[in-house]
Amino acid sequence: MIDVAERPRIRPAGSRGEPAIVALARRLDWILLLAAFALVGYGLWVVSGITRFDVPGDEGYYVVRQGIAAALGLAGLVVAVLVPMDLARRYWRVLYAATLALMVVVFLAAETIRGSKRWIDLGFIQFQPSELGKVLFVLAIGGFLVERAGRVTRWRTIGTALALGAAPILLVFVQPDLGTALVYGMALLAVLFFVGVRWRHLAVLVALGAVGLVSVLWLLPGIGVQVLKPYQTARLTLDPDSDPGGLTYNLDQSITAVGSGGLTGRGVVDATQTRLDYLPEHATDFAFASLAEQRGFVGCAILLLLYLLVVWRGLRVLTVAGDLYGAVVAGGLVFAFLFQVFVNVGMTMGVAPVTGIPLPFVTVGGSSMVANLLMVGVLLSIHARGQLAGRSSAP
Repeated sequence: MIDVAERPRIRPAGSRGEPAIVALARRLDWILLLAAFALVGYGLWVVSGITRFDVPGDEGYYVVRQGIAAALGLAGLVVAVLVPMDLARRYWRVLYAATLALMVVVFLAAETIRGSKRWIDLGFIQFQPSELGKVLFVLAIGGFLVERAGRVTRWRTIGTALALGAAPILLVFVQPDLGTALVYGMALLAVLFFVGVRWRHLAVLVALGAVGLVSVLWLLPGIGVQVLKPYQTARLTLDPDSDPGGLTYNLDQSITAVGSGGLTGRGVVDATQTRLDYLPEHATDFAFASLAEQRGFVGCAILLLLYLLVVWRGLRVLTVAGDLYGAVVAGGLVFAFLFQVFVNVGMTMGVAPVTGIPLPFVTVGGSSMVANLLMVGVLLSIHARGQLAGRSSAP
């Protein structure tokens, strides 16, 4: 189990008598906050380039929508900082019910778009509940496990956690949204790790997961039981030749775009893969490939370094958390964030499955932007309250 000492409850004011909100603000991780702001700004700049020719007569259409999402996300960040983490820990059942409700509402209110029911049209923005659910999912499962911290080495507790996690994962999977379901699964595994589940238990879970994956991809189809759709199987097995939907074409165009960018990129106008729409989904699934074509290695390196900065500060939050719950939540959120970056960047170069996982802060999608800023707000809250608790416990 992570060795995070329980510290006294935060006092309502700082040591100098300043209001609690001022004491909280003084102990935010400002490097993490500035890194998030830099990612928002850089992402908007990237979107302005890769979508400039997507809407004739309105070059800033997607940038404006992305900016609105960023404003909503910043509001969510502030709320996440101000709300005590103790509330999330005590009311994890409410958060879990909210996660399930978000998944169910998709099937009741969302329109079917390209065979999937994922988005609810709110007029000024399309809301994807599963994105917000990523944060709520970690908060809820973390609360359940921390509440039973003394029993996390028992299979019964682990099995109950897996059952709780399976419900929203399956609801996301049947939308169908395989990529987001994988993110939920990785977040669940990370929470189990950071709460202190033994290595041998984790090894058994990983082995069972591997057996399940092999069964779904090869064994069950061999006896006529199809769990995944053909295009999903092709993406997971990295076998584009078997995908009737054109995975070979998508990957070829993406790899071409990445390779053609060179050191500094071809610019917005000369980036023909993106500008002439040869690269499918260049503003969503393959946004990184478009960035590579337009801004080259340098542009991609800047983005990856900003991601690295967020991951580093997020892991630091884990070490200064005031209690086990904060450490577990921070670990789960950071791991899920890193998994999304790795898979999205990898799939543009053909080394990871094309699962539709968005590129944080860059992929055009308001829900992803809001969810990522909310995640940063939770991390900032854990950091500030951990610092305050440590100060109040000092002699």
